[in-house]
Amino acid sequence: MDAQPTLTTERLTLRPFSEADIAVVAKLANDRDIADNTINIPHPYNEAIAGEWISTHRDAYAKRTGAVFAAVITESGEFIGSIALTFALEFDNAELGYWIGKPFWGNGYCTEAAREIVRWGFQEIGLHKIYASYFPRNPASGKVMEKIGMKKEGCLREHRKVRGNHESLVYYGILEREFRGQE
Repeated sequence: MDAQPTLTTERLTLRPFSEADIAVVAKLANDRDIADNTINIPHPYNEAIAGEWISTHRDAYAKRTGAVFAAVITESGEFIGSIALTFALEFDNAELGYWIGKPFWGNGYCTEAAREIVRWGFQEIGLHKIYASYFPRNPASGKVMEKIGMKKEGCLREHRKVRGNHESLVYYGILEREFRGQE
């Protein structure tokens, strides 16, 4: 793969992260509600954690294991969250993951970014399937998945231990041919 691209939607720019994003990532991700709705974001969250996380992105893309994008409002340049694909290219699939800072919830940004990252995964990377999961107590994340054409595939009960609790995960997925049928 070449350098990670920058993608655009009607309102958003999805671009590679830079060190300049560390402070705003730390500020937005240090919200208990963000950590509570994700598997991998700890709480509290600080600039050291943000810097370490951002430092892994370029290598992951170069090794073809993932692509992590900063979601930014194009008009203002304001950082609002992150969206990523974690590749399993030996299987022609990827896992979609995302988080949007709480001040930006309810504006459709997550759906807009997810729709574009799925398009990119199928049309540019050549994936066969993209899947995602969410905690049942976070139905808004499931609605994003439904809005971008994903279909519910099942629930893995108490599948992951997260912050001391056994969490169930609801899985959704979309195949490339299903995506093509939406165009």
